[in-house]
Amino acid sequence: MSSSKVIARPASRWTTLRGLVKTMRPKQWTKNGFVFLGLLFSDDRLFFSPGPFAKTTLAFIIFCLLSSTVYLVNDIADIEKDRQHPRKRLRPLPAGEIRVWQAAALAALIVACCIPAAFLLNPPFGAIATAYLATMLAYSFALKNVVIIDVFTIALGFVMRAMAGPLVLDIHISPWLYVMTVLLALFLALNKRRHELVLLNDAAINHRQILQEYSPRLLDQMIAVVTSSTIMAYCLYTFTAPNLPTDHSMMLTIPFVLYGIFRYLYLVHQRNQGGNPDEIVVKDLPILIDVLLWGLSSLLILYVIR
Repeated sequence: MSSSKVIARPASRWTTLRGLVKTMRPKQWTKNGFVFLGLLFSDDRLFFSPGPFAKTTLAFIIFCLLSSTVYLVNDIADIEKDRQHPRKRLRPLPAGEIRVWQAAALAALIVACCIPAAFLLNPPFGAIATAYLATMLAYSFALKNVVIIDVFTIALGFVMRAMAGPLVLDIHISPWLYVMTVLLALFLALNKRRHELVLLNDAAINHRQILQEYSPRLLDQMIAVVTSSTIMAYCLYTFTAPNLPTDHSMMLTIPFVLYGIFRYLYLVHQRNQGGNPDEIVVKDLPILIDVLLWGLSSLLILYVIR
């Protein structure tokens, strides 16, 4: 009687490629759209200029790839822990769809290509891209476990994205852009923490260790402060920034900002959403329409009415 044994076949190239792309998390690339803010709100009105737009698009692509590098490294570092998690164990790395060396090789290749490309585009942009990568890696390995510093680091990542746009074009931008970016990023990060804490309840610590340092009451107080500060900062920006129309027509965009913030709070508190802010912007139709209307009205005010 002959015996037979099952020989495990290696994953196909398509499975490996699909797993690598999934681990890069392209769904979260939308947050890198902050790179375009400098182009939109530049003093020289460059949004429809082919050269600056193409250069900013390249900067956007570089930040997308660098953020994917962070996800690859983070999944490598957490592979054993993710295998014990009911949801994260289905990710390509812990599930065995791709191997550690493949993810590491891809991460190294991205860094080897993107950092030199960033410096070629513009040395200051290369510096901010490098600083962003270093900051996000520090967050993945250490800062995500430090209370309050964790959300500030996330906000810093968004500010670096906003800084990248003006730096790659070597243009001046109103400091209000950075103030509003950090406040909005804190708003999103705190709401995400609240969503995780409330939704997961007793299992929250297993999902993210830092959640044991927070409580819904504390987060609600922080969110209240940041929400009011964000609205006030945007209102002040619309009639004090020197590069805006002198008739203060930019104030017409305030209702869109108010609605967007209130809608987001509604989704977090009433619909138990908020775990993935970048996906909400795309999937929630009212917020998507609101963002598009805000962008369209800003373009009309800055490039037509001005």
